[in-house]
Amino acid sequence: MPPIEIYTTPLCGFCHAAKRLLSGKGLSFTEHDLSRTPEKRPEMLGRSNGSRTVPQIFIGQTHVGGCDDLFALERAGKLDRLLEA
Repeated sequence: MPPIEIYTTPLCGFCHAAKRLLSGKGLSFTEHDLSRTPEKRPEMLGRSNGSRTVPQIFIGQTHVGGCDDLFALERAGKLDRLLEA
């Protein structure tokens, strides 16, 4: 399974929802809390083509996008396929 990374901030409800979805599927992920590691923000901006909102979610080299994008993949049955790559 490809590694999952998620850029977050602690007070972001969308970040919590995305992490709940991933955890609920039994998936482990690396969380980059931008409030604790602000030096990660430029990295996030580069990887996400300038997207500034959190969460920003990556599965392997694929930029999933934000929480709504993650849930849309799940609803469409495409998240599991992406995780198998």
